[in-house]
Amino acid sequence: MSTDFQRAREELGRRLRELRVDSPLGRLTGTETARRAGWPQSKVSKLENGRQTPTDDDLRMWAEAVGQPAVYPELHARLKGLESHIRSWKRQLAAGHAPVQERWNSLVSGARTLHTLSSAAVNGMLQTADYARCVFDYHATLQNAPRDTEAAVRARMKRQEWLYRPGKQLHLLMPESVLRVRICPPEVLAAQLDRLLGLVGMDALNLGILPLDAPLRLIMGNSFSLLDERLVVMEDWHAEIWLDDAESISLYRRVWDTLAESAVYGTEAQRVISRVRRGLTG
Repeated sequence: MSTDFQRAREELGRRLRELRVDSPLGRLTGTETARRAGWPQSKVSKLENGRQTPTDDDLRMWAEAVGQPAVYPELHARLKGLESHIRSWKRQLAAGHAPVQERWNSLVSGARTLHTLSSAAVNGMLQTADYARCVFDYHATLQNAPRDTEAAVRARMKRQEWLYRPGKQLHLLMPESVLRVRICPPEVLAAQLDRLLGLVGMDALNLGILPLDAPLRLIMGNSFSLLDERLVVMEDWHAEIWLDDAESISLYRRVWDTLAESAVYGTEAQRVISRVRRGLTG
């Protein structure tokens, strides 16, 4: 869980405690508040100490329990602020991968420039349909999500049209290890590597490969995308983290720029991809 998210959750907990202590009904104890809300006392403690994220219904119930229903809109806004920064995969994938892909298509559509680090798999903008199919199948199993693989693949392929629109630019970094990961059958990976070879030199794509033996000034972290210097979307196993504050955006851009210094491009990138491709055939 991100530090920023946890800090905001703790701040929300402090606000809940403040409302309880300053209740117009008198200074309520945690036990009294729990009884009025119909909860176990432990839930009040977890909410106030930032150890549990409240639901919208929890906040409405809290406002009523402490005799201050008028503060619910404020609490609701605070919760929305939390949710805008951390987007649970469990919640996002409740209806399958396709809706998530469509939302990403809408998000990316308005961007002119993307700076992306893909540290775990070939970036979705460059995936073949068969490669994407393997990725979605594995993630659906991991997250116990509905299997709508074909719809998700179609949505991801549609997003790739972005690369062919005027004025768009994708600056992409991928470590060589991504080219070697066997998350799909060898023939699917071979076709994926062939596609990458064909895309090197594309006007809208600045593809940098970080060779296995390249000296790095930073440890490779999670995959992330920076959209037009206004939003960072970072991927983790449990959720996407959305960051739109200037400090975080500046930090992630520095991370990208630092790693980019160790990457190879153009003909050198093709050599690395070809080397991996030949090893796969062997």
